[in-house]
Amino acid sequence: MRHILIIGAGKSTGVLVDYLLNKSNEHNLHLIIADKNVESAQSLSQNHENATAIELDIFNPEERKKHIQKADIVISMLPARFHIEVAQDCVTYNKNMVTASYVSPEMESLDKEVKEKGLVFMNEIGVDPGVDHMSAMQVIDSIRNKGGKLLLFESFTGGLVAPEDDNNLWNYKFTWNPRNVVTAGQGGAAKFIQEGKYKYIPYHRLFRRTEFLDVDGYGRFEALANRNSLKYREVYGLQDVLTLYRGTMRRVGFSKAWNMFVQLGMTDDTYTIEDSEDMTYRDFVNSFLPYSPTDSVELKMRHELKIDQDDIMWLKLEELDIFNSEKKIGLKDATPAQMLQAILEDSWTLQPGEKDMIVMYHKFGYELNGEQYQIDSTMVCLGDGKLQTAMAKTVGLPVAIAALKILNKEITEPGVQIPIKESVYKPILKELEGYGIRFRESETEYLGYNKLHL
Repeated sequence: MRHILIIGAGKSTGVLVDYLLNKSNEHNLHLIIADKNVESAQSLSQNHENATAIELDIFNPEERKKHIQKADIVISMLPARFHIEVAQDCVTYNKNMVTASYVSPEMESLDKEVKEKGLVFMNEIGVDPGVDHMSAMQVIDSIRNKGGKLLLFESFTGGLVAPEDDNNLWNYKFTWNPRNVVTAGQGGAAKFIQEGKYKYIPYHRLFRRTEFLDVDGYGRFEALANRNSLKYREVYGLQDVLTLYRGTMRRVGFSKAWNMFVQLGMTDDTYTIEDSEDMTYRDFVNSFLPYSPTDSVELKMRHELKIDQDDIMWLKLEELDIFNSEKKIGLKDATPAQMLQAILEDSWTLQPGEKDMIVMYHKFGYELNGEQYQIDSTMVCLGDGKLQTAMAKTVGLPVAIAALKILNKEITEPGVQIPIKESVYKPILKELEGYGIRFRESETEYLGYNKLHL
């Protein structure tokens, strides 16, 4: 049997395990599912004859090294900051490795040694990053192969609630890590290129600079800029492109409403609030408003945000129950962002049976033989309301497919890498289509950036 060590039994690991167990007899596989919480690993193993659940603390170097040494390939589904511990052992014991996370500087520093040993360290093979890389490069390479010149590339991804379960005024629920939603966009200005000009959006303006996107069958969305689009010039070989922009998708109206929290300072994650443990929702809101011996919290809030009580913005706030004077947040030494997250989780947590949705949208503008064209490429993946969420499918399946192809020596080029080579993305995208992760493309005349964004 060939042993696949899977470290981390989180939300996406179930789909990953299901895929590999379904292939286990055909490909002579045995899965070792390792987690600090052995019960989580056991639930994923399904008592399958080709799976073993083990308890593993990755900060126990002896145990970690022992299991990595026995594996034929290692899949790390740990939080991104912990991959390097596993990666260093994989180099030591000559093991290939797969992760869904961004390549960190520490991981990149292993590239020379990984290549010298002929190992494959595949990173950024989830959904975003991952499916976005592969689907974008497939179109970019096809344009280049026929002699076209890229003028524009824009890419957007959103983790959202499925239309049938979209039942709140925000048109949003948490489908992944809530903390990433609350702190999104912090840590510097968003950077991108627009018609050859560098553009920057500081955090306090980010949620008021959006554009509209329409997806057939799913309606209209809005997109806001990711923090740094410029790094994708090198990644995708687009050094000469005139417009390069990557962003996050939400339903129309979300960003304007979210901006209320940003302007009040409720998303700040840089300091802790005194007596946070005993604060009610209402206390938390009031701590960001001016003192008044006579005005209510509601009145102060409306004055501060300059909104009327019949405004949809006000109704969105009320829907979150943030003026409740009895509910305690219950977090000790918490930052504003952590407290806001706790409040939002009360309203935005997916309920049993509710489905999530991943939406991806790429735009390509290019020139060929003196004519200019535009390609729109979209993908929508719906979850099933159980463990097979859209997020879990679009993260877990690419990881599993890549790992098996590396194990089977179908992917062999060594190095610390991401899935942007045709030999990698083409077979993986083809297989993903069988699981409903499929892109639909349309081509039209390219009207130029200004007309394109009316």
